[in-house]
Amino acid sequence: MKRRQIKSIRYNNKYIIPLHFGSEHAPRAGKMRCPCETYVYQALKAGYRMFDTAADYENESAVGKALARALEEGTVKREDVFIITKLPVRDAAETAVPKALDASLARLGLDYVDLCLNSHIPPMVNQVESHPFYHQDAALRNMEELGVQPQAWAPLCEGLKNIFSNKVLTGIGRKYGKSAAQTALRWNIGRQVSVVTRSRSADHLKEDQDIWDFELSEKDRNAIDGLDLGYSEILDYDNPSIARLFIQKRTDR
Repeated sequence: MKRRQIKSIRYNNKYIIPLHFGSEHAPRAGKMRCPCETYVYQALKAGYRMFDTAADYENESAVGKALARALEEGTVKREDVFIITKLPVRDAAETAVPKALDASLARLGLDYVDLCLNSHIPPMVNQVESHPFYHQDAALRNMEELGVQPQAWAPLCEGLKNIFSNKVLTGIGRKYGKSAAQTALRWNIGRQVSVVTRSRSADHLKEDQDIWDFELSEKDRNAIDGLDLGYSEILDYDNPSIARLFIQKRTDR
């Protein structure tokens, strides 16, 4: 695959920044001391302008409240923020989409979202597990051929495999004055994969933004190529048991 450095990705209708803030697993109010609303607001203050949520994450209202607070304070303007939400699979039918989208808008407190993902239309974006331990090179080649933008929903491997202390990543990062996390994010972006990162730490939010002043060398990329295990570390969607898990989750609702 031809490599090129990107700070924005052109979809069919506009440019967006490839570094997102993901709200999946963000705790809802009352579940933890740092609820979703709080650290989405922190991300807005730190300079994040794209936020990823979904009806099934059950935190659209928290994302909307954080955005409303930032808008009221003048931290951001609505036109400068890119909001992504996803319709539940059960509402993928054409007749169900308008009602499902209206429900998401109501929870978000918005008049519109910038991107709504639906599993039954020609895809513009495909969120996949992609990190230094699972490269998905074949999948990325297929997406490139089909004109689909790959997006990594776990670019830091959910903290597994001791990624933050990995000797290869820390060694590469040391040359540029960067952390292992920054090195991993920059590696994915160098492959033209946009990344969805998240953190409850204000310092880590800032750190994840500070990745635009360096580029990995071919030697660096080759070293990271050697970390690829060739299988999922988080959710193996080729495993029938994972499919059954999602089916059960849907029927339990």
